[in-house]
Amino acid sequence: MKFKTKSLFASCAILAIALASCNSTQPNTLTEKEKAEGWQLLFDGKTMAGWKDYNGTTLTQPWHVVDGCIQAKGDGSDASGYIVTDKEYENFELSWDWKLSKGGNSGMLYHVVERPQYSVPYVTGPEYQLIDEPNFPEPLEPWQRLGVDYAMYLPDTALMKVNPQGEWNNSKIVFDNGHVEHWLNGVKILEFEAWTDDWFARKNSGKWNNAPEYGLANKGVICLQDHGYPASFRNIKVKELPRKTKEVNLFNGKDLTGWDVYGTEKWYVDNDGLLVCESGPDKGYGYLATREYYNDFDLTVEFKQEADGNSGVFIRSFIEKDVKVNGWQVEVAPKGHGTGGIYESYGRGWLIEAPKEKDDVLKVGDWNTMRILVQGDKVTSWLNGEEIVSLEDEKIGKGQGRIALQIHDGGGIKVLWRNLKLKTL
Repeated sequence: MKFKTKSLFASCAILAIALASCNSTQPNTLTEKEKAEGWQLLFDGKTMAGWKDYNGTTLTQPWHVVDGCIQAKGDGSDASGYIVTDKEYENFELSWDWKLSKGGNSGMLYHVVERPQYSVPYVTGPEYQLIDEPNFPEPLEPWQRLGVDYAMYLPDTALMKVNPQGEWNNSKIVFDNGHVEHWLNGVKILEFEAWTDDWFARKNSGKWNNAPEYGLANKGVICLQDHGYPASFRNIKVKELPRKTKEVNLFNGKDLTGWDVYGTEKWYVDNDGLLVCESGPDKGYGYLATREYYNDFDLTVEFKQEADGNSGVFIRSFIEKDVKVNGWQVEVAPKGHGTGGIYESYGRGWLIEAPKEKDDVLKVGDWNTMRILVQGDKVTSWLNGEEIVSLEDEKIGKGQGRIALQIHDGGGIKVLWRNLKLKTL
């Protein structure tokens, strides 16, 4: 992936090889056993139904069906040529057959997030690299080779048995609640755990250091890549796996492990083991965001407003440039300013405000307990045991992202936090 498009010297010969007949025994079908196990085809062998442009609503990218294969024509580039499934997938086994042109370069991506802020899918979703190593015209780094989790984890090359260029190979990705496997021609070649300390160390020290949302999504569309080389795919099938629940203590009472700081405002742990957010000299917006995504959850937090308490808890949020957090905020504010209401940080503003008659539920100068329940398109907030608001919103239902605490701009803010406990749903 991520190379310059090949020169024109090989165009005709490469295209002829890649568009060769895809004869196989009943390709693009499922056995009765596979059907019983829950496998579904992502390609019917005849049409491009179920696929569309990345960030699009229809299919216009240079892909077509030839002899029972989805084929990339080879007109794509680093900036274009990506097609994605209509449906998102979370935990799954994904299997497919592939064949590359001579020196070909392509990839299978998953958990790809579609947002206007992203012009290409690979800054969001991991990739199983597909490449014709023996004939590739440029030198390759180890993290660019066949079967890698691109720019992250390397396979055991001693286990890899690759059929020659021009012949079919089979690959499989298993993503099971953070456990990841790469398979090649029936052999497991790579295995790792996503979102561990090791995973984040690799993400933050390499190619993805400047892609803050890379690999964080729990779910997303599946993506095929035309990277300037003809490539053929068939027998693309997926079996969804169940989601597992877990309980998470988001704050350890010692340091900011598990969180990322955005902006120049102050976030620290005091001598009493409390998490403190405090305005800095820039008096700007500041955020402390979980390094992981949490989509459906039951969260409780305790907070105490020592000074101006203009803060909040963001849900399903993501980071943009210039310290901007996009998402939805459950308000934490001084008395009379709507603690517990839900605000959209871009576009629509207040979605639902806290009722004025519930102003006295907030304990001024004392500890308060907020509970936030997020499931599908429904968000409900409670303050000190009393329900404040409940909202169903389709746009929230389509979102996913981090939990983030906020310092509002303007200066003079200081809020203490403790007992941030979450259960995934």
